[in-house]
Amino acid sequence: MSFKLTALASVIALAVTGCASQGSLEQNVVNNLAENLDVNYELVTNHGANEGLKCQELNAEWASCDLINLTLVNNGPAVDSKDWTIYFHSIRMILDVQNDQFKVTHVTGDLHTLEPTDKFDGFAEGETVVIPYIGEYWTLFENDYMPRAYVVSGDAKPKTIKSTDAEDPSAYLTPISGDNWKRTPDDNNVLATAQSRFEKNNDVNLIAKEELAGSIIPTPLSTQLTGDSISLAGGINIENEAIPGSMMVALNDRLEMLGVNTEGQYAVKVTLDPTRFTKEQKIEGAYQLDVREDATYIVGYDYQGAFYGMQSLIALMTTGDKNTVPTVKITDAPRFDYRGVMVDVGRNFHSKAAILRTLDQMSAYKMNKFHFHLTDDEGWRIEIPGLPELTDIGSNRCHDLSETQCVLPQLGSGPTSDNFGSGFYSKQDYIDILMYAKARGIEVIPEIDMPAHARAAVVSMEARYKRLAASGDMEAANQYRLMDPQDTSNVTTVQFYDKRSFINPCMDSSVAFVDKVIAEMAAMHKAAGMPLNTWHFGGDEAKNIKQGAGFQDINSADKVAWKGDLDLSQQDKPFAKSPMCQQTINDGIVADYDHLPSYFAERVSQLVADQGIANFQAWQDGLKYSEDAGAFATDNVRVNFWDVLYWGGGASAYDWSAKGYDLIVSNPDYVYMDMPYEVDPEERGYYWATRATDTRKMFGFAPENLPQNAETSLDRDGNGFASKGTAEYKGFYGLSAQLWSETVRTDEQYEFMVFPRVLAAAERAWHKADWEVDYKAGVEYSQQTNFVNKDALNAEWARFANVLGQRELAKLDAAGIQYRVPVPGAKIENGRLQMNVSMPGLKLQYSTDGGDNWNIYNHDAQPVISGDVSVRAVSANGLRFSRVTSL
Repeated sequence: MSFKLTALASVIALAVTGCASQGSLEQNVVNNLAENLDVNYELVTNHGANEGLKCQELNAEWASCDLINLTLVNNGPAVDSKDWTIYFHSIRMILDVQNDQFKVTHVTGDLHTLEPTDKFDGFAEGETVVIPYIGEYWTLFENDYMPRAYVVSGDAKPKTIKSTDAEDPSAYLTPISGDNWKRTPDDNNVLATAQSRFEKNNDVNLIAKEELAGSIIPTPLSTQLTGDSISLAGGINIENEAIPGSMMVALNDRLEMLGVNTEGQYAVKVTLDPTRFTKEQKIEGAYQLDVREDATYIVGYDYQGAFYGMQSLIALMTTGDKNTVPTVKITDAPRFDYRGVMVDVGRNFHSKAAILRTLDQMSAYKMNKFHFHLTDDEGWRIEIPGLPELTDIGSNRCHDLSETQCVLPQLGSGPTSDNFGSGFYSKQDYIDILMYAKARGIEVIPEIDMPAHARAAVVSMEARYKRLAASGDMEAANQYRLMDPQDTSNVTTVQFYDKRSFINPCMDSSVAFVDKVIAEMAAMHKAAGMPLNTWHFGGDEAKNIKQGAGFQDINSADKVAWKGDLDLSQQDKPFAKSPMCQQTINDGIVADYDHLPSYFAERVSQLVADQGIANFQAWQDGLKYSEDAGAFATDNVRVNFWDVLYWGGGASAYDWSAKGYDLIVSNPDYVYMDMPYEVDPEERGYYWATRATDTRKMFGFAPENLPQNAETSLDRDGNGFASKGTAEYKGFYGLSAQLWSETVRTDEQYEFMVFPRVLAAAERAWHKADWEVDYKAGVEYSQQTNFVNKDALNAEWARFANVLGQRELAKLDAAGIQYRVPVPGAKIENGRLQMNVSMPGLKLQYSTDGGDNWNIYNHDAQPVISGDVSVRAVSANGLRFSRVTSL
């Protein structure tokens, strides 16, 4: 018996040793590859269909595909093992691999795997391996290549490949070159170069500071300079009879930031008097400002107006303790009730501190609605008491194939949760944000996106289901389940997720979940003293993209060359194979599967109304199968209108307004701040709607007469388009600028994308310019019409740009905002360097030695240049720089 026990112990010991050895071998493979594999992406061509690639046969949407060389260099010891997998992020579906030693598999979203095949013969020490692959569509900006590929082997700890662990994509890619910056060979966009920037900026000259006196952002209704100026060097003394205490604290914080003494002698008297305003001026937020030698007098139509009057006085100031302001009389009122900013923290998280800084700037520029996109496929970012899985799992991204500890990595977050791919706001964080916003006159509108873009929620509630089911409590397990376990629908979402991206609209447990979340959010708002007045349902993109117009059935007899071949018989509408939804349709509750998202929106609106919330808001496509605004239970129904103008949005906006919806202009081609600033592959952003939206383009947007924009701007390929509306104009409710965060992984990147162009959105939301033509149904605009006073538009932009460059950017610096410093224009003429910048007032620098030494550019003494020269612009405080460009 003793012998048997000893023998058994020896067997166990050998087994344990063997397992340890195997684990050690696997970890060695991971460590070697992660440390030593040099990864490089090089775009060969964006124009695959034009160059003989079989895009159509490879199922590429619109038969468009590109060719990329993925190069792996082994800078370490040889690797013979085939037991490894590289997980990497690609925002384009990979259709084919042209190296038979490797295969690529799509996992979910942008996550793919690269694995060796049976033909893999190892990575020799120092070996270079090229893996050409074909991707769908095109790759036009360098940030399409996401960082943080990582290696997995067996049960070893996954590790990020060191060469890809960088926010600057130049670390792991070859710059996009040749004509690959073009979407198609006949793309008519103008590539941003030093010379093209110089030509674009050439009509924006430096304006003397004296001529800018009285110019503030956003522009008031009426400004009358009275000829003098007042020194505030001795400080001010605010005699407030109108503004609530918490809002005064916010104003004093801004004054302190600008270096203004608030315990001085110069009197600022703030009162309320609605009788002082004309009938047309009796608008929430209206004010009068009278800066005199003896004192400044601010009269608000309401307390919000008094607050804005103080913000306008502050807008006249500069940074520093030697402030002078002009004597001036201002009468002012907002253009739109809704002046908004949307920030997506679902795709990538952004810190509470960054959100608070944004609220500060929104308040300073009189924006009053903060649309907080708190959830998406890639992350759930708000603590909900009673549903801990939403943040324990749904807010974290890491390598867990079971997704019971976290959701899978996306968008360059890599295998660990120690970056902005993960994160959430605690209940107290959210209450703090609400209180901070309230003190700045801003309503916070939470968005919990559904029924699509809900993968983080669905996965979290599946983990909850498994936990409770394992304990035998099936009633609790099913209480908040969001997917029909028998749904076998084959669906691909816009960002390549499957059916687990959708909350099932036919399940009572889905309704219970939404009701629970609304109730908990409403409780947080109540605790903050900011009642939840608006619920944002989301509602966008509840569809299967494989059923879109860019595909044709593989067996079709009438094929066209510009569509991808696909077996459409294998594609389903969302929920089409859910027995619960089949029953809902069979019972006649809903007409068909297309109507399910709008049906769910109507159902949720009743929950919202039952909670006493007056306003229901959504992306307009989520409501498109409802009859009109009367189909919903709340007092008001608001839509963020996001149709692209050159795809018909210039007409459809007026149709939505005619159906009784409060329309919030949110067009991607003009006010999406995740689009690049300019046509340059080194810029950040997605570009499906436009190749560029800089501050000037956003400033020139006409939000009420949408067809007018066809006369002053181009489509995404740099071509003109025609636009006209047919429905009568019933008035729009507001304007909102959006930041989606797929390419925005850090707070610095976030502020770079938002600022300074959001100030142009604030301008258009508050002030209707004289060059904006009134909308008339049936009037068509294009590059051939001449309805718009472009001289007036350009003159107003020049003034706005000078106020930015000479005053406002310095305030952003003082607030710690990491705004984008514009890349300057430059050219050499007759051997002399000429430089300019889109925001005059910023200093410019040049280098003739590759950037080792920088010289200040003097406009009046253009330097003689021979050879190459590099140029850059400098932030207002002199501490940061634009991207460097060369001639």
